[in-house]
Amino acid sequence: MTLIRIFTAFFISVLAAFATPSPSGSLEKEFFTPEADKAALANATASEEGLPKVLILGDSISIGYFPVVQETLQDEASVSRPNTNCGDTPRGLRWIDNWLGDTKWDVIHFNWGLWDLCYRHPESKNQGNRDKVNGKLSVTPEDYEKNLNTLVDRLQKTGAALIWASTTMVPEGEAGRFVGDDVKYNAIAAKVMAERGIPINDLHATSAAFDPSLFTKPGDVHFKKAGSEKLAAEVVRSIRAALPAASAPQAP
Repeated sequence: MTLIRIFTAFFISVLAAFATPSPSGSLEKEFFTPEADKAALANATASEEGLPKVLILGDSISIGYFPVVQETLQDEASVSRPNTNCGDTPRGLRWIDNWLGDTKWDVIHFNWGLWDLCYRHPESKNQGNRDKVNGKLSVTPEDYEKNLNTLVDRLQKTGAALIWASTTMVPEGEAGRFVGDDVKYNAIAAKVMAERGIPINDLHATSAAFDPSLFTKPGDVHFKKAGSEKLAAEVVRSIRAALPAASAPQAP
């Protein structure tokens, strides 16, 4: 009987391992992050005592600007993010409790969108299986709104000051995303945030004003270091505005 119980427990644990992959497991192949940005994940967790705690949630675009935000605010806030690409809203729903943990966050700057509006096909050779010709839309506008509402419900329970980052622009020639869907999904998100009284950091407007030279390459949603630094400046500005008044730097 004892052996049967041991075998049963082992079998269940194996099934659980396959049913619940880690946030940094095989999904990393599905939610692409440029190699140049992955180094930022090595310092994703900050623990400066006595400083307000800031959490950044988002996909590879946020991974690109994260280290600049963290360094710029190092004397003002302890800035962290999940050690992974947060992907689309379904992935956010699955992992949000894990990412929030038991930390008492003061500010949460968050975004989902580029992977929600992406068309993908399992046989596509493009990174992330992107294919807007033969692929299927990852998350419909209706489900995107529903998922965002659920995620915001959870985030508001933390008591943190929330900041929504609008989804950065989709350039012409993107393999899995249609130009204009970024505007459509941002409008949905803006409606959700307006209903909740959550301020918006308009990174879409910021990125839409970029010179093409700031993008990694034509048709790519990612940015070179200079582009990520410009986004980081807007993120820093929005976080500073949301930090508790007591933590604001004193005038000389």
